[in-house]
Amino acid sequence: MKTPMPIVRLAKIIMCFTLGLFCLLVAFDNVVDPRTNYAFVQHVLSMDSTFAESGLKYRAMTSPVAWQIAFVAIVAAEALTGLLFAVATVALWRARLSPADAFNNAKGYAIAAATLAFIVWFFGFMVIGGEWFEMWQSKIWNGQEAAFRFYISVLAALVFINQPDAEIV
Repeated sequence: MKTPMPIVRLAKIIMCFTLGLFCLLVAFDNVVDPRTNYAFVQHVLSMDSTFAESGLKYRAMTSPVAWQIAFVAIVAAEALTGLLFAVATVALWRARLSPADAFNNAKGYAIAAATLAFIVWFFGFMVIGGEWFEMWQSKIWNGQEAAFRFYISVLAALVFINQPDAEIV
C-alpha cells in the first residue's frame, strides 16, 4: 500500500497548475479581446507616449506589420508557457507517489515553463519593452509593474518547485 502524497508535492503540483491557468487565461484574453493588448504593443513599440526629448526614439517601430508580429509572438509565447505548465502539472501528478528521483526528474517541464515565463515577462516586458522601447517613461502604456509581479511569482514558485523532494515515508 502506498503512503499518502506529501503536502509539499501537492503544493508543487498546484503551483504549476495555477501558473499554467494564469498563462493560458492571459493568452485566451489576448485572442478573444486582441484590441486592448494590441494597442498596448502598438504604443510601446511606436514609443509615442515616451518623453518627447528622448534621444532613443530612433528605436521606435511604427510599422503595423511589426506590431502584429510582436503581438502574435507574445500571445504564442504566453500560450506555450501555459501549455508547458499544464504538461508539468500532469507530469508531476503522475509522479506524485513515485520515488524521489522520479518526482525530481518530472520537474523538467516546470523548469522549462518557468524559464519561458521569465523570458516573456522579464526579458520581453522589462528588457525589451521597458528599457529598449522606454516603456517606463509612459504613464499610460507601462506594463512593468504587472510583469514584475508575475515573473517574481514564477521565480518564487520555481525556487520552491526545484527544491529536491525526499522519499515518501
